[in-house]
Amino acid sequence: MFNRLKKIREENDLRQNDISSYLKISRQNYSRWETGETIIPLKWLKKISEYYKVTLDYIVGLSNENKYSEYKLNRKVIGKNITELRHKMNLSQTELSKILNTSQSTICAYEKGKTLILTSFAYQICVKFNISLDWLCGSNENINILL
Repeated sequence: MFNRLKKIREENDLRQNDISSYLKISRQNYSRWETGETIIPLKWLKKISEYYKVTLDYIVGLSNENKYSEYKLNRKVIGKNITELRHKMNLSQTELSKILNTSQSTICAYEKGKTLILTSFAYQICVKFNISLDWLCGSNENINILL
């Protein structure tokens, strides 16, 4: 899912220690993200995006285009966007929860902005419905992604 992390880091002539120091995390933790051993929490993925000035879509491989724009990660905006998408797709919270293999109460918490969506669920939504992760997370960019 995050096969571009290493590529982006190397294109910027950085070592894992450099980016992990910037993020104030261990190099081992960052290394696990880069190898795909663990999934990057969304807040850290956003920090990496801001550091390199690349889109979330580009980092996770949803798009080959990189039209970076600044925006803040906001649970309420993400919740509003999940709700909007769910309504456009004519899905109930229960139906979306089945797609994501989670509970309806989890979807409800995401939509109300009580909980920041897990990166893996956000990615699944984007792949399933061919939408932009940046849009889902609050960018003013187009909802649809172009590969």
